[in-house]
Amino acid sequence: MLRLFFFLVLQCRFFAVFAILDPVDFLALQAVRKSLDDLPGSNYFGSWDFTSDPCGFAGVFCDGDKVVALNLGDPRAGSPGLTGRIDPAIGKLSGLAEFSVVPGRITGALPEILSELENLRFLGISRNFLSGWIPSGLGKLRGLQTLDLSYNQFSGSIPPAIGALPALSNVILCHNRLSGSVPRFVSQTLTRVDLKHNALSGRLPANAFPESVQYLSLSWNRLTGPVDQILTRLNRLNYLDLSLNLFTGGIPGNIFNFPITNLQLQRNQFSGPIKPINQVTIPTVDLSFNRLYGEISPLLSTVQNLYLNNNQFTGQVPRTIVDRLLSASIQILYLQHNYLTGISINPAAAIPVSSSLCLQYNCMVPPVQSPCPLRAGQQKTRPTQQCIGWKGKTGN
Repeated sequence: MLRLFFFLVLQCRFFAVFAILDPVDFLALQAVRKSLDDLPGSNYFGSWDFTSDPCGFAGVFCDGDKVVALNLGDPRAGSPGLTGRIDPAIGKLSGLAEFSVVPGRITGALPEILSELENLRFLGISRNFLSGWIPSGLGKLRGLQTLDLSYNQFSGSIPPAIGALPALSNVILCHNRLSGSVPRFVSQTLTRVDLKHNALSGRLPANAFPESVQYLSLSWNRLTGPVDQILTRLNRLNYLDLSLNLFTGGIPGNIFNFPITNLQLQRNQFSGPIKPINQVTIPTVDLSFNRLYGEISPLLSTVQNLYLNNNQFTGQVPRTIVDRLLSASIQILYLQHNYLTGISINPAAAIPVSSSLCLQYNCMVPPVQSPCPLRAGQQKTRPTQQCIGWKGKTGN
Protein backbone atom coordinates (compact mmCIF):
# COMPACT_ATOMS: atom_id res chain seq x y z
CA MET A 1 0.00 0.00 0.00
CA LEU A 2 2.82 2.38 0.90
CA ARG A 3 4.57 1.58 -2.37
CA LEU A 4 1.40 2.39 -4.30
CA PHE A 5 1.18 5.72 -2.49
CA PHE A 6 4.74 6.74 -3.45
CA PHE A 7 4.14 5.57 -7.02
CA LEU A 8 1.06 7.78 -7.29
CA VAL A 9 2.98 10.74 -5.85
CA LEU A 10 5.73 10.34 -8.43
CA GLN A 11 3.16 10.03 -11.20
CA CYS A 12 1.48 13.23 -10.06
CA ARG A 13 4.82 15.05 -10.01
CA PHE A 14 5.62 13.71 -13.48
CA PHE A 15 2.34 14.88 -14.99
CA ALA A 16 2.63 18.18 -13.12
CA VAL A 17 5.82 18.80 -15.06
CA PHE A 18 3.95 18.28 -18.30
CA ALA A 19 1.25 20.63 -17.13
CA ILE A 20 3.87 23.35 -16.73
CA LEU A 21 6.10 22.69 -19.74
CA ASP A 22 5.14 21.68 -23.27
CA PRO A 23 5.87 17.91 -23.60
CA VAL A 24 7.83 18.52 -26.81
CA ASP A 25 10.11 20.96 -24.97
CA PHE A 26 10.42 18.53 -22.05
CA LEU A 27 11.62 15.72 -24.32
CA ALA A 28 13.94 18.09 -26.22
CA LEU A 29 15.64 19.13 -22.98
CA GLN A 30 16.07 15.48 -22.03
CA ALA A 31 17.78 14.80 -25.39
CA VAL A 32 20.03 17.84 -24.95
CA ARG A 33 21.01 16.61 -21.49
CA LYS A 34 21.85 13.11 -22.74
CA SER A 35 24.16 14.48 -25.43
CA LEU A 36 26.19 16.72 -23.11
CA ASP A 37 28.18 16.33 -19.87
CA ASP A 38 30.02 18.58 -17.47
CA LEU A 39 33.76 18.70 -17.89
CA PRO A 40 35.70 17.87 -14.71
CA GLY A 41 35.29 20.74 -12.29
CA SER A 42 31.91 21.83 -13.64
CA ASN A 43 28.59 21.01 -11.98
CA TYR A 44 26.24 22.84 -14.32
CA PHE A 45 23.90 19.87 -14.84
CA GLY A 46 23.60 19.27 -11.09
CA SER A 47 20.25 21.08 -11.07
CA TRP A 48 18.84 19.21 -14.06
CA ASP A 49 16.55 16.77 -12.22
CA PHE A 50 13.72 15.85 -14.57
CA THR A 51 11.44 14.89 -11.66
CA SER A 52 11.16 18.63 -11.03
CA ASP A 53 10.11 21.57 -13.20
CA PRO A 54 12.70 22.06 -16.00
CA CYS A 55 11.89 25.78 -16.01
CA GLY A 56 13.84 25.88 -12.76
CA PHE A 57 16.95 24.28 -14.26
CA ALA A 58 20.14 26.34 -14.47
CA GLY A 59 20.23 28.17 -17.80
CA VAL A 60 16.60 27.35 -18.74
CA PHE A 61 14.12 30.22 -19.00
CA CYS A 62 10.45 29.75 -19.83
CA ASP A 63 7.52 31.86 -20.87
CA GLY A 64 4.33 29.97 -20.12
CA ASP A 65 4.80 26.39 -21.26
CA LYS A 66 7.65 27.12 -23.72
CA VAL A 67 11.42 27.36 -23.29
CA VAL A 68 12.45 30.78 -24.62
CA ALA A 69 16.10 30.90 -23.58
CA LEU A 70 18.68 28.16 -23.13
CA ASN A 71 22.12 29.14 -21.82
CA LEU A 72 24.11 25.92 -21.47
CA GLY A 73 27.03 25.82 -19.04
CA ASP A 74 28.24 27.72 -16.00
CA PRO A 75 28.75 31.34 -17.15
CA ARG A 76 31.20 32.20 -14.37
CA ALA A 77 34.73 33.00 -15.50
CA GLY A 78 37.04 30.01 -15.43
CA SER A 79 34.27 27.41 -15.57
CA PRO A 80 35.50 24.28 -17.42
CA GLY A 81 32.39 24.14 -19.61
CA LEU A 82 30.72 21.16 -21.25
CA THR A 83 31.67 18.26 -23.49
CA GLY A 84 29.68 16.26 -26.03
CA ARG A 85 27.58 17.25 -29.04
CA ILE A 86 24.57 19.46 -29.64
CA ASP A 87 21.58 17.17 -30.16
CA PRO A 88 19.33 18.03 -33.13
CA ALA A 89 16.41 17.91 -30.69
CA ILE A 90 17.34 21.51 -29.88
CA GLY A 91 15.39 22.39 -33.01
CA LYS A 92 12.18 21.22 -31.33
CA LEU A 93 12.24 24.14 -28.88
CA SER A 94 9.96 26.18 -31.10
CA GLY A 95 9.74 29.15 -28.74
CA LEU A 96 13.50 29.52 -28.33
CA ALA A 97 14.70 33.11 -28.77
CA GLU A 98 18.17 32.77 -27.21
CA PHE A 99 20.62 29.88 -27.36
CA SER A 100 24.15 30.05 -26.01
CA VAL A 101 26.85 27.66 -24.83
CA VAL A 102 29.81 28.60 -22.62
CA PRO A 103 33.37 27.82 -23.75
CA GLY A 104 34.19 24.13 -23.46
CA ARG A 105 34.85 21.04 -25.56
CA ILE A 106 31.67 20.57 -27.56
CA THR A 107 32.41 18.91 -30.90
CA GLY A 108 30.58 17.94 -34.07
CA ALA A 109 28.47 19.95 -36.46
CA LEU A 110 25.99 22.71 -35.79
CA PRO A 111 22.59 21.05 -36.33
CA GLU A 112 20.87 22.21 -39.51
CA ILE A 113 17.55 22.02 -37.70
CA LEU A 114 18.43 25.22 -35.84
CA SER A 115 17.12 26.96 -38.94
CA GLU A 116 13.62 25.91 -37.86
CA LEU A 117 13.79 28.11 -34.75
CA GLU A 118 11.94 31.03 -36.31
CA ASN A 119 11.90 33.01 -33.05
CA LEU A 120 15.67 32.83 -32.51
CA ARG A 121 17.25 36.23 -31.90
CA PHE A 122 20.58 35.26 -30.32
CA LEU A 123 22.86 32.34 -31.24
CA GLY A 124 26.18 32.24 -29.43
CA ILE A 125 28.44 29.19 -29.29
CA SER A 126 32.04 30.38 -29.09
CA ARG A 127 35.31 28.83 -27.93
CA ASN A 128 34.37 25.20 -28.47
CA PHE A 129 35.36 22.66 -31.12
CA LEU A 130 32.42 22.76 -33.51
CA SER A 131 33.35 21.86 -37.08
CA GLY A 132 31.87 21.42 -40.52
CA TRP A 133 30.07 24.08 -42.52
CA ILE A 134 27.93 26.87 -41.13
CA PRO A 135 24.39 25.82 -42.10
CA SER A 136 23.03 27.97 -44.90
CA GLY A 137 19.59 27.40 -43.41
CA LEU A 138 20.43 29.95 -40.70
CA GLY A 139 19.49 32.47 -43.36
CA LYS A 140 15.86 31.56 -42.64
CA LEU A 141 16.12 33.09 -39.16
CA ARG A 142 14.80 36.49 -40.22
CA GLY A 143 14.80 37.82 -36.68
CA LEU A 144 18.36 36.77 -35.78
CA GLN A 145 20.24 39.71 -34.30
CA THR A 146 23.48 38.16 -32.97
CA LEU A 147 25.42 35.28 -34.53
CA ASP A 148 28.57 34.37 -32.59
CA LEU A 149 30.33 31.17 -33.68
CA SER A 150 33.84 32.45 -32.99
CA TYR A 151 36.83 30.36 -31.89
CA ASN A 152 35.64 27.05 -33.34
CA GLN A 153 36.78 24.96 -36.29
CA PHE A 154 34.16 25.80 -38.90
CA SER A 155 35.28 25.47 -42.52
CA GLY A 156 33.78 26.24 -45.90
CA SER A 157 32.40 29.61 -46.92
CA ILE A 158 30.17 32.10 -45.16
CA PRO A 159 26.70 31.42 -46.60
CA PRO A 160 25.41 34.44 -48.56
CA ALA A 161 22.10 33.87 -46.77
CA ILE A 162 23.81 34.96 -43.53
CA GLY A 163 24.64 38.30 -45.11
CA ALA A 164 21.03 38.68 -46.21
CA LEU A 165 19.62 38.45 -42.66
CA PRO A 166 17.64 41.70 -42.28
CA ALA A 167 17.85 42.14 -38.49
CA LEU A 168 21.48 41.18 -37.90
CA SER A 169 23.35 43.46 -35.47
CA ASN A 170 26.44 41.38 -34.60
CA VAL A 171 28.19 38.75 -36.72
CA ILE A 172 31.24 37.25 -35.00
CA LEU A 173 32.86 34.38 -36.90
CA CYS A 174 36.51 35.05 -36.05
CA HIS A 175 39.13 32.35 -35.37
CA ASN A 176 37.72 29.61 -37.55
CA ARG A 177 38.85 28.03 -40.83
CA LEU A 178 36.43 29.79 -43.12
CA SER A 179 37.40 30.33 -46.75
CA GLY A 180 35.92 31.87 -49.86
CA SER A 181 34.67 35.42 -50.23
CA VAL A 182 32.97 37.79 -47.82
CA PRO A 183 29.27 38.10 -48.63
CA ARG A 184 27.39 41.36 -48.77
CA PHE A 185 25.73 42.23 -45.45
CA VAL A 186 22.44 44.08 -45.93
CA SER A 187 21.10 44.64 -42.40
CA GLN A 188 20.79 48.37 -41.72
CA THR A 189 21.18 47.70 -37.99
CA LEU A 190 24.52 45.85 -38.33
CA THR A 191 27.10 47.35 -35.95
CA ARG A 192 29.75 44.65 -35.42
CA VAL A 193 31.50 42.49 -38.02
CA ASP A 194 34.37 40.31 -36.78
CA LEU A 195 35.79 37.85 -39.34
CA LYS A 196 39.47 37.94 -38.36
CA HIS A 197 41.77 34.89 -38.32
CA ASN A 198 40.22 32.87 -41.13
CA ALA A 199 41.29 32.09 -44.70
CA LEU A 200 38.87 34.40 -46.48
CA SER A 201 40.00 35.61 -49.92
CA GLY A 202 38.99 37.68 -52.91
CA ARG A 203 37.75 41.25 -53.17
CA LEU A 204 35.15 42.79 -50.93
CA PRO A 205 31.89 43.78 -52.63
CA ALA A 206 31.66 47.55 -53.16
CA ASN A 207 28.64 47.65 -50.82
CA ALA A 208 29.88 44.90 -48.51
CA PHE A 209 28.80 46.61 -45.29
CA PRO A 210 26.04 49.07 -44.38
CA GLU A 211 26.87 52.51 -43.03
CA SER A 212 25.67 51.42 -39.58
CA VAL A 213 28.83 49.34 -38.96
CA GLN A 214 30.89 50.59 -36.00
CA TYR A 215 33.30 47.68 -35.46
CA LEU A 216 35.02 46.00 -38.42
CA SER A 217 37.79 43.42 -38.06
CA LEU A 218 39.00 41.46 -41.10
CA SER A 219 42.62 40.91 -40.08
CA TRP A 220 44.61 37.73 -40.71
CA ASN A 221 42.89 36.73 -43.96
CA ARG A 222 43.86 36.75 -47.65
CA LEU A 223 41.56 39.49 -48.84
CA THR A 224 42.60 41.54 -51.87
CA GLY A 225 41.69 44.61 -53.88
CA PRO A 226 41.00 48.24 -52.97
CA VAL A 227 38.83 49.23 -50.02
CA ASP A 228 38.86 53.03 -50.29
CA GLN A 229 35.27 53.32 -51.58
CA ILE A 230 34.04 50.93 -48.90
CA LEU A 231 35.79 52.74 -46.04
CA THR A 232 34.73 56.22 -47.15
CA ARG A 233 31.10 55.31 -46.47
CA LEU A 234 31.66 53.80 -43.00
CA ASN A 235 31.95 57.06 -41.08
CA ARG A 236 30.53 55.57 -37.85
CA LEU A 237 33.48 53.22 -37.36
CA ASN A 238 35.05 53.28 -33.90
CA TYR A 239 37.27 50.24 -34.49
CA LEU A 240 38.95 49.16 -37.72
CA ASP A 241 41.44 46.34 -38.23
CA LEU A 242 42.27 45.26 -41.79
CA SER A 243 45.83 44.18 -40.99
CA LEU A 244 47.61 41.16 -42.46
CA ASN A 245 45.74 40.95 -45.75
CA LEU A 246 46.61 41.78 -49.35
CA PHE A 247 44.55 44.95 -49.74
CA THR A 248 45.75 47.41 -52.39
CA GLY A 249 45.05 50.96 -53.51
CA GLY A 250 44.97 54.15 -51.49
CA ILE A 251 43.81 54.96 -47.98
CA PRO A 252 41.04 57.61 -48.01
CA GLY A 253 41.90 60.82 -46.18
CA ASN A 254 38.57 61.12 -44.39
CA ILE A 255 39.12 57.86 -42.49
CA PHE A 256 41.58 59.66 -40.21
CA ASN A 257 38.74 61.70 -38.75
CA PHE A 258 36.43 58.82 -37.99
CA PRO A 259 35.73 58.25 -34.24
CA ILE A 260 38.28 55.41 -34.18
CA THR A 261 40.55 54.70 -31.21
CA ASN A 262 42.84 52.24 -33.01
CA LEU A 263 43.40 52.23 -36.79
CA GLN A 264 45.17 49.05 -37.90
CA LEU A 265 45.99 48.81 -41.61
CA GLN A 266 49.47 47.31 -41.29
CA ARG A 267 50.93 44.51 -43.40
CA ASN A 268 48.98 45.00 -46.60
CA GLN A 269 49.87 46.39 -50.01
CA PHE A 270 48.31 49.84 -49.64
CA SER A 271 50.02 52.47 -51.78
CA GLY A 272 49.95 56.19 -52.45
CA PRO A 273 50.34 59.24 -50.22
CA ILE A 274 48.66 59.73 -46.85
CA LYS A 275 46.60 62.92 -46.89
CA PRO A 276 44.37 63.42 -43.84
CA ILE A 277 41.72 66.09 -44.31
CA ASN A 278 42.04 67.51 -40.79
CA GLN A 279 44.18 67.04 -37.69
CA VAL A 280 44.12 63.33 -36.87
CA THR A 281 42.35 62.48 -33.62
CA ILE A 282 42.98 58.71 -33.55
CA PRO A 283 45.27 57.72 -30.63
CA THR A 284 46.94 54.78 -32.42
CA VAL A 285 47.59 54.60 -36.18
CA ASP A 286 49.47 51.64 -37.65
CA LEU A 287 50.23 51.88 -41.37
CA SER A 288 53.46 49.89 -41.25
CA PHE A 289 54.59 47.33 -43.84
CA ASN A 290 52.77 48.77 -46.83
CA ARG A 291 53.83 50.62 -49.99
CA LEU A 292 52.87 54.13 -48.94
CA TYR A 293 54.93 57.00 -50.27
CA GLY A 294 55.23 60.78 -50.36
CA GLU A 295 55.95 63.08 -47.44
CA ILE A 296 54.64 62.51 -43.93
CA SER A 297 51.70 64.78 -43.19
CA PRO A 298 52.09 67.16 -40.21
CA LEU A 299 48.42 66.45 -39.48
CA LEU A 300 49.60 63.15 -37.98
CA SER A 301 51.40 64.99 -35.18
CA THR A 302 48.47 64.51 -32.76
CA VAL A 303 48.65 60.70 -32.95
CA GLN A 304 50.02 59.17 -29.73
CA ASN A 305 51.31 55.91 -31.25
CA LEU A 306 52.33 56.27 -34.90
CA TYR A 307 53.71 53.35 -36.90
CA LEU A 308 54.85 54.38 -40.40
CA ASN A 309 57.81 52.03 -40.65
CA ASN A 310 58.55 49.78 -43.63
CA ASN A 311 57.03 51.98 -46.29
CA GLN A 312 58.44 54.34 -48.93
CA PHE A 313 58.02 57.73 -47.28
CA THR A 314 60.43 60.49 -48.36
CA GLY A 315 61.42 64.01 -47.35
CA GLN A 316 61.77 65.57 -43.91
CA VAL A 317 59.97 64.52 -40.76
CA PRO A 318 57.58 67.43 -39.96
CA ARG A 319 58.74 69.75 -37.19
CA THR A 320 55.37 69.50 -35.43
CA ILE A 321 55.83 65.74 -35.06
CA VAL A 322 59.32 66.25 -33.57
CA ASP A 323 58.00 68.83 -31.08
CA ARG A 324 55.22 66.51 -29.97
CA LEU A 325 57.72 63.67 -29.53
CA LEU A 326 60.05 65.76 -27.37
CA SER A 327 57.13 66.90 -25.21
CA ALA A 328 56.18 63.23 -24.64
CA SER A 329 52.83 63.73 -26.40
CA ILE A 330 53.89 61.07 -28.90
CA GLN A 331 54.71 57.81 -27.15
CA ILE A 332 55.72 55.70 -30.16
CA LEU A 333 57.13 57.03 -33.42
CA TYR A 334 58.40 54.28 -35.71
CA LEU A 335 59.81 55.59 -38.99
CA GLN A 336 62.43 52.94 -39.75
CA HIS A 337 62.83 51.39 -43.20
CA ASN A 338 61.69 54.33 -45.32
CA TYR A 339 63.51 56.84 -47.54
CA LEU A 340 63.37 59.85 -45.21
CA THR A 341 66.14 62.39 -45.70
CA GLY A 342 66.07 64.44 -42.53
CA ILE A 343 64.64 65.26 -39.12
CA SER A 344 65.07 68.55 -37.26
CA ILE A 345 66.22 67.38 -33.88
CA ASN A 346 69.22 68.43 -31.82
CA PRO A 347 71.70 65.55 -31.39
CA ALA A 348 71.87 66.51 -27.71
CA ALA A 349 68.10 66.31 -27.31
CA ALA A 350 66.83 63.79 -24.80
CA ILE A 351 64.03 61.55 -25.93
CA PRO A 352 61.52 61.31 -23.06
CA VAL A 353 61.68 58.03 -21.17
CA SER A 354 58.01 57.40 -21.92
CA SER A 355 58.55 57.82 -25.68
CA SER A 356 60.11 55.55 -28.29
CA LEU A 357 61.69 56.71 -31.57
CA CYS A 358 63.14 54.56 -34.34
CA LEU A 359 64.80 56.11 -37.42
CA GLN A 360 66.96 53.23 -38.69
CA TYR A 361 67.47 52.44 -42.35
CA ASN A 362 66.51 55.74 -43.93
CA CYS A 363 68.40 58.03 -46.30
CA MET A 364 70.07 59.89 -43.43
CA VAL A 365 72.27 59.30 -40.45
CA PRO A 366 70.00 59.30 -37.38
CA PRO A 367 70.93 62.44 -35.40
CA VAL A 368 70.01 60.76 -32.12
CA GLN A 369 70.56 57.22 -30.97
CA SER A 370 67.48 55.56 -29.60
CA PRO A 371 66.62 51.89 -29.14
CA CYS A 372 64.70 50.27 -31.97
CA PRO A 373 62.78 46.97 -32.10
CA LEU A 374 65.05 43.99 -32.80
CA ARG A 375 63.27 43.32 -36.09
CA ALA A 376 64.45 46.74 -37.35
CA GLY A 377 67.86 45.17 -37.93
CA GLN A 378 71.39 46.39 -37.26
CA GLN A 379 71.94 48.75 -40.19
CA LYS A 380 71.63 52.41 -39.20
CA THR A 381 71.26 53.93 -42.67
CA ARG A 382 70.04 52.81 -46.07
CA PRO A 383 72.77 52.26 -48.71
CA THR A 384 73.49 55.47 -50.63
CA GLN A 385 72.85 53.81 -53.98
CA GLN A 386 69.30 52.96 -52.94
CA CYS A 387 68.65 56.53 -51.94
CA ILE A 388 70.08 57.94 -55.18
CA GLY A 389 68.07 55.48 -57.21
CA TRP A 390 64.96 56.37 -55.29
CA LYS A 391 65.22 60.12 -55.76
CA GLY A 392 62.32 61.41 -57.81
CA LYS A 393 60.26 58.20 -57.53
CA THR A 394 56.68 58.39 -56.31
CA GLY A 395 55.97 54.74 -55.76
CA ASN A 396 56.69 51.11 -56.60
